[in-house]
Formats: sequence, structure tokens, C-alpha cells
Amino acid sequence: MIRTPLLTQKMMELSSKTDKHKPYGPYERFVKRPQDFLCALLAIIVLSPVLLTVAILVRIKLGSPILFRQERPGRNGKIFKLYKFRTMLPPKDGIIDPKQDAARLTPFGKKLRATSLDELPELFNILKGDMAVVGPRPLLVQYLNRYNAHQARRHEVRPGFTGLAQTHGRNAISWEEKFDWDVKYVDHITFLGDWKIIFETVKTVLKREGINNESSATMTEFMGNQEKTEQ
Repeated sequence: MIRTPLLTQKMMELSSKTDKHKPYGPYERFVKRPQDFLCALLAIIVLSPVLLTVAILVRIKLGSPILFRQERPGRNGKIFKLYKFRTMLPPKDGIIDPKQDAARLTPFGKKLRATSLDELPELFNILKGDMAVVGPRPLLVQYLNRYNAHQARRHEVRPGFTGLAQTHGRNAISWEEKFDWDVKYVDHITFLGDWKIIFETVKTVLKREGINNESSATMTEFMGNQEKTEQ
């Protein structure tokens, strides 16, 4: 991915804010990361037959590669490689166009997304420390220079496998609502809060709520907005 000078500057600005977010208590400071590691490791062991089955099906139905890899910004804007199972056919001429998403998304891919099985490889991102079980979802690198000061606060913590936005509408709510939920989470990280989000995520996935945006097969691109002052 080509990084413009403006994007690189934005990443550096985010990285320079490492002291802005302070853990609010023993849970965030000492428990959350070890808990994330153990939860991800246990999930990988328990779900290994599912991971293997999905990998085989993706190879048969969509071909190679099995995994979708993409750079995403993590805590303080640090870039990491996100892993997912592929759900789409390759783009025409190798050029990714959001307008082609509906045509590229196969019925098999839709089922993977509806059940969130495509997200399972992110468990390895959690093991590596790129992500947490609960936190703001990792979005596209090019969004970094489109956030206002309020929205950029979502990068003060590790991105999550799930988060408040996923239990309050997922892709069916606006970008502004998503970011407000993300920042609310950054300011209220607790043990009980994390486990409530985890259990509500399971319920949301089982009900298959908020999978798609009303106007597209995937969430529409975030193009930026007017500056919002801190609450």
C-alpha cells in the first residue's frame, strides 16, 4: 500500500500519543492482555476443526489464497497485517473497487460473513498482540487522515475482535455512531463490560443482525466529516 506524506504524518501523530490513554484500573493494566491471549489460544484449540473445515471450503470454492491479508492501523496507529478468510472473488484487473463488492461476494462468502466465520483468523492477531478480544474494530489505513480529533481516540487502545459498535448495530449504523461507541469504550474499559460485550456479540452473531449496510454489500467507505469537539 502506498502511504502519502499526509498519511505518514497522521500515523506519526497517533504514535506520539502513547501517553494519552492511561489504564483506568488493575483490569486494563494487568489482566486484559493476558486474558486476551488465553481466550484466543483456547478458542483456536477448541475451534481448530472449524478453522480447518472453513480453510478447505474456501480453497475449494474461492481458490487460493485462503486468507485475506490487509494492512490495518492498530494501537497508536501502528500498522499490522490483519488476517481473515477470503469471502470474495478476485477483483477484475486486480483493482479493488467497492462498487464491485456485491458482484464479488459469493453466496458462500455471504454465509461466512453472516456467521462471522471469516473473522476467525483474527484470533492469531490477538495472540500476536496486534489486537484484543474487545476494542474498536481495525479499519482501513487510509481512514487515518480522515478522522477528527474525537474519532482518532479510537486508536488509543488495541483494536478488537468485537466491540461496542458491533453490539449496537454493527454495519447497520452510521460511521459517526460507530466512532462514538468506540470512544465510549476507550473511556470505559472494565472486566464486566468486556464480558458483557462478548456475550452480546455471540447473541448478535446468532441472530445475524447488522451484517450489511443498507446501501452496499459491505460498509460504505468513510470519507471524513466535520470536526467534532471532545465531550
